Amino acid sequence: MPARSKAQQKAAGAALAVKRGEVPKSKLFGASRSMYESMSERELDEMASVKRSKLPQRKRKARKASR
Repeated sequence: MPARSKAQQKAAGAALAVKRGEVPKSKLFGASRSMYESMSERELDEMASVKRSKLPQRKRKARKASR
Protein backbone atom coordinates (compact mmCIF):
# COMPACT_ATOMS: atom_id res chain seq x y z
CA MET A 1 0.00 0.00 0.00
CA PRO A 2 1.79 3.18 -1.12
CA ALA A 3 1.64 6.43 0.82
CA ARG A 4 -1.04 8.91 -0.27
CA SER A 5 0.68 12.06 1.04
CA LYS A 6 4.10 13.36 2.02
CA ALA A 7 3.04 13.49 5.67
CA GLN A 8 1.97 9.84 5.60
CA GLN A 9 5.22 8.82 3.93
CA LYS A 10 7.25 10.69 6.52
CA ALA A 11 5.36 9.03 9.39
CA ALA A 12 5.89 5.60 7.81
CA GLY A 13 9.62 6.31 7.48
CA ALA A 14 9.86 7.23 11.16
CA ALA A 15 8.01 4.06 12.20
CA LEU A 16 10.22 1.98 9.91
CA ALA A 17 13.37 3.40 11.49
CA VAL A 18 12.13 2.30 14.92
CA LYS A 19 11.19 -1.19 13.61
CA ARG A 20 14.73 -1.54 12.29
CA GLY A 21 16.24 -0.39 15.60
CA GLU A 22 17.80 2.79 14.22
CA VAL A 23 15.78 5.12 16.46
CA PRO A 24 14.34 4.57 19.98
CA LYS A 25 10.58 4.01 20.26
CA SER A 26 10.30 6.98 22.62
CA LYS A 27 10.88 9.32 19.66
CA LEU A 28 7.57 8.30 18.02
CA PHE A 29 4.24 10.04 18.54
CA GLY A 30 0.92 10.39 16.76
CA ALA A 31 0.44 8.62 13.44
CA SER A 32 3.94 7.16 13.34
CA ARG A 33 3.41 5.42 16.71
CA SER A 34 0.15 3.84 15.58
CA MET A 35 1.79 2.77 12.30
CA TYR A 36 4.65 1.20 14.25
CA GLU A 37 2.23 -0.82 16.38
CA SER A 38 -0.16 -1.92 13.63
CA MET A 39 1.99 -2.49 10.52
CA SER A 40 4.74 -4.93 9.61
CA GLU A 41 8.22 -3.83 8.53
CA ARG A 42 7.41 -4.85 4.95
CA GLU A 43 4.23 -2.73 4.87
CA LEU A 44 6.09 0.26 6.31
CA ASP A 45 8.88 -0.18 3.76
CA GLU A 46 6.36 -0.15 0.90
CA MET A 47 4.70 2.98 2.24
CA ALA A 48 7.93 4.85 2.95
CA SER A 49 9.58 4.06 -0.40
CA VAL A 50 7.12 6.00 -2.59
CA LYS A 51 8.60 8.84 -4.64
CA ARG A 52 7.67 12.13 -2.98
CA SER A 53 7.58 14.34 -6.06
CA LYS A 54 4.03 13.39 -7.05
CA LEU A 55 2.50 13.29 -3.57
CA PRO A 56 0.46 16.13 -2.09
CA GLN A 57 1.65 17.59 1.22
CA ARG A 58 -1.51 16.37 2.97
CA LYS A 59 -4.42 14.29 1.81
CA ARG A 60 -7.62 16.34 1.45
CA LYS A 61 -10.55 15.41 3.62
CA ALA A 62 -13.74 14.41 1.88
CA ARG A 63 -16.47 17.03 2.12
CA LYS A 64 -19.95 16.13 3.19
CA ALA A 65 -22.66 16.73 0.63
CA SER A 66 -24.91 19.60 1.67
CA ARG A 67 -28.63 19.41 1.14
